[in-house]
Amino acid sequence: MTTAPTTTESPRAATPAARFETKIAVIVRDDLAGWQKLNVTAFLASGIAHASGDIMGKPYEDASGHGYLALLREPVLCYTADAAALTRTHARALSRAVPTALYTADMFATGNDDDNRAAVRAVTADDLDLVGLAVHGPRGIVDKITKGLKLHG
Repeated sequence: MTTAPTTTESPRAATPAARFETKIAVIVRDDLAGWQKLNVTAFLASGIAHASGDIMGKPYEDASGHGYLALLREPVLCYTADAAALTRTHARALSRAVPTALYTADMFATGNDDDNRAAVRAVTADDLDLVGLAVHGPRGIVDKITKGLKLHG
């Protein structure tokens, strides 16, 4: 599966954005505090960065020669959902076996990655108290997974 755009354009072109074969969606529960939404989104995007070998672009460099880290190659669509919609979205993602990152309410109470993994491991998929998900996959499949969700903002 490739994430290459189906059109090419100059970085400063005024034409519509390139259309990728794949799509990234981040879904965050709508009742979180602002800082929690941002924190969860950042963690989920870092998980999606490992979805495939070609999901990351190349490093950046400014005209002064300063180097910057590579970013995801394609846009990230951010959605909000209530707890029930997030649970439904999670089930859809699992049934379609797309790369999925998750964040649970229990993870807010931990202070490190080991404890985060233990918190998730202790709960069955159906009982996870989800506060965020991110998925990456073919456009049509991600559209079906996120059907009915509203874009954040």
